[in-house]
Amino acid sequence: MKKFADVLRSGDWKNEKHVPTIIAPETAKADDDITITVHVGSDIPHPNTTEHHIRWIKVCFQPDNDNFTYELADFQFTAHGESVAGPNEGPAYTEPKATTIIKLKSSGTLMALAYCNIHGLWENYQRIEIE
Repeated sequence: MKKFADVLRSGDWKNEKHVPTIIAPETAKADDDITITVHVGSDIPHPNTTEHHIRWIKVCFQPDNDNFTYELADFQFTAHGESVAGPNEGPAYTEPKATTIIKLKSSGTLMALAYCNIHGLWENYQRIEIE
């Protein structure tokens, strides 16, 4: 039986177009607003076609010394040029980039998970220190 750890892919987002980039400060103050942006294709554009696209990105937080992971955001990208006229003939596309504001009480790890409809699940992590 396969587990998520068996199918998650990672890499350097500057060399791999599927890895979600996390743009967040390395340090912040407890309970302050923290802006986080996640993006797939920041250096190498990912296709955004009916046939090949990023469907969603999730952002989670794993606090230090805690057994539980907390989901912070779930971004769905649902328009990829679909149309009754045919694939890639539609009037709307959503780019796989989103921003949210969070508040944290402790240091830990931000985690991003992205899903490509062809190439599966991709992960990335960033440490954040809370003062």
